[in-house]
Amino acid sequence: FPSHDNLATIALAGVGVGIGIIFAGYLIAFARNPNAKKDLFGIVILGFALTEALALLSIMMSFLILYA
Repeated sequence: FPSHDNLATIALAGVGVGIGIIFAGYLIAFARNPNAKKDLFGIVILGFALTEALALLSIMMSFLILYA
């Protein structure tokens, strides 16, 4: 069974993949419709913030499990 620090690393790897998918989708959408840059960027930043919140939550939970 993996240790707690390895579980946190797995969660952060998933968050990294998610952020990559978000920005890849943004680049594809911007390439197809450059006029929608302002609308697209707001949605991308919201998605990035929510995904990054999952990263912080996973780190917090792993520290709670490890040190509590």
